[in-house]
Amino acid sequence: MNKGMKYGIGLALVGLIGYNSVYLRPLSEVRAAGALGKFDPARYAETFWTNKLLPTGAERAVELSSLLAQLKTDKNKAFDAHAHALGIGNIRYFLVKGEGVVSTVGETDVTVQLTTGATARLATEYIYSNAARDASGLIQITEFSNTADLNSVAAELNDIIRKRVVPGLRSDAKPGRKIRFVGAVELNRAHLRVGELSVIPIQVF
Repeated sequence: MNKGMKYGIGLALVGLIGYNSVYLRPLSEVRAAGALGKFDPARYAETFWTNKLLPTGAERAVELSSLLAQLKTDKNKAFDAHAHALGIGNIRYFLVKGEGVVSTVGETDVTVQLTTGATARLATEYIYSNAARDASGLIQITEFSNTADLNSVAAELNDIIRKRVVPGLRSDAKPGRKIRFVGAVELNRAHLRVGELSVIPIQVF
């Protein structure tokens, strides 16, 4: 075997070994991975809550009174302009803000009468759904490699609200007290109901 042939075989072997040793991961999987390569929903939720949602929530939120007026005059325009969701279907989420006076403190919510006369119920018991995760539009589905991780983030955000937002709301809310809030609202585009909206509280001032 001549020297040229040996050299060619050597290059082929190096190339084969190199090819088999390379593993490409989807970008979305890398983005959503934790420090050890395994997705950590609690850490993701904490970072999102602290660095993105709280600092920009009030700025990004639509006035609830304004949203209600838009929904009455042009529902589709209101949904297109302000709604977000990571899934398909008619369920959409809105990041809203409002100001009003506490009218009732119930077992499962605090009712606030807005300056326009409309009412909103700030949930204090049933903190579920994907509202806190999706309403801002700041989370992209491409960040996740599977729906389990996506759902885990929603659960972690709901847990943060139960532990950090709800206790303060319950203790401070008194009939007649004026409050401001930022929250998430779930609405069904096909079967719209905007009577007394249930708002998942994110910030209460």
